[in-house]
Amino acid sequence: MPAQGKHRRPKSTSLGRGLAALTTGGAVLALPVIGATSAFAAPAPAAAPQAVAPAAVVAQANSAAKAAPAKHFVVAGETLSKIAREHSVSGGWEKLYEGNRKIVGSNPDLIHPGIKLVIGAKSAASSDGKSSKASPSAARGASADRADRSERIDAAPVAKAAPAAERAAVTYTNDLDGWIKESLAVMAEQGIPGTYEGIHRNIMRESSGNPAAINNWDSNAVKGTPSKGLLQVIDPTFQAYHVPGTSTDSYDPVANITAACNYAADRYGSIDNVFGAY
Repeated sequence: MPAQGKHRRPKSTSLGRGLAALTTGGAVLALPVIGATSAFAAPAPAAAPQAVAPAAVVAQANSAAKAAPAKHFVVAGETLSKIAREHSVSGGWEKLYEGNRKIVGSNPDLIHPGIKLVIGAKSAASSDGKSSKASPSAARGASADRADRSERIDAAPVAKAAPAAERAAVTYTNDLDGWIKESLAVMAEQGIPGTYEGIHRNIMRESSGNPAAINNWDSNAVKGTPSKGLLQVIDPTFQAYHVPGTSTDSYDPVANITAACNYAADRYGSIDNVFGAY
């Protein structure tokens, strides 16, 4: 039996393009033909570039985070200088004071425990258009006082003396009235209680207003420590309760009054509570 012929499938050419003859009324047209094996897949679309935040936006966000003001509650013994150093405030205590002047008050040397300070707050000048400079009385002596600020904050409240430069701006008369008023100014700055009436009443009983008065006949005199001055203070008491910044002479009127009031505050709560020998 004759073998049946096998049908073969013609192989496709490797050429990308071929010519096919198409006859139309005797005319031969050469047309390009796209080979099946010459087709190419369309390139895959490029991956979308990952969004990157502009550097300026990142920097702005970081700046905003750094600029956010912080809060600090004052504790006993702190000063604006100490707080500024702890928080690395640019511009020091002056800048910290400018931003918190409304809560601190006119004297940057007097800050009270419990008040809340804003670190990085805008100064009063930038917020309300007014100058944020300290009052003349608070600014006087600031440069000279800044150097020893750290030593003064460690002293007990009754042992600190107001800068002499600040008190020198006020003139007091050299008499009993002036001595009492100057002593009251020192006492107010050091937190020592007492009133004009309480001081005056005790002075008149003890010395009749004579700053050179001395008691040479009582038990203290017998022990070798006579009572001296306006409020009749013995030397051991004067030395123990002397307020730095006042004279070390127990006969000095202001030093005598201030030391005596400091002692009375410690023992009786105030010179106002003294109505007899003390």
